[in-house]
Order: sequence, then C-alpha cells, then structure tokens
Amino acid sequence: MKMDCCCCHQKTKHRSPEEQKSLVNRLSRIEGQVRGLRDMLQKDAYCTDILIQVSAVNAALNSFSKELLATHIRTCVTDGIRRGEDEVIDELVTTLQKLMK
Repeated sequence: MKMDCCCCHQKTKHRSPEEQKSLVNRLSRIEGQVRGLRDMLQKDAYCTDILIQVSAVNAALNSFSKELLATHIRTCVTDGIRRGEDEVIDELVTTLQKLMK
C-alpha cells in the first residue's frame, strides 16, 4: 500500500495534479530566469544588472522552498504526528537547520 506521506519509509509524497502543476510551473519560471542569467553573461551585461537578476532568482527559489515547506508541515509532518511518528519532528528540525545555514 502506497502512503501519501513524504515521511514514510518510501520517502515519497503524492501530490494532487494541481499542486504538481503549480510547483513545476514555478520551477520552470526559475529555470527560465537562470537561462536569462546565462544569456546576460554571454552578452557581456553589466555586473550589477546580473547581480540584481541573481537576487531575483534567489528570491524565487526561497519562495518555492517556503511553499514546499508549508505544504510539508501541513501534510507530512501533521500526518506523521497523528500516527504517533515523533521522528517526523526530528526530521523537520534537521531540515529547518539545513535551510537556515
């Protein structure tokens, strides 16, 4: 039986088609921004212009991470706690520590 939690032994997460599409669309936009950075560099764009775009890419990645983390807490962590799997809390703490480096 496949579990819908990313915290189970399989470490998978079933996402609705809408959630999957939304996340993929965000990553596709970020991918386009990164390609734009490469193009700027190849066209000898001014350093500060590239740096501003790098900042925009970082902000987009941070936004993606925050959304994914919020969903993880609302689903995987909450479901694990309800099942008495306290190790999901340790996993969340470890993940948060890595994100804050």
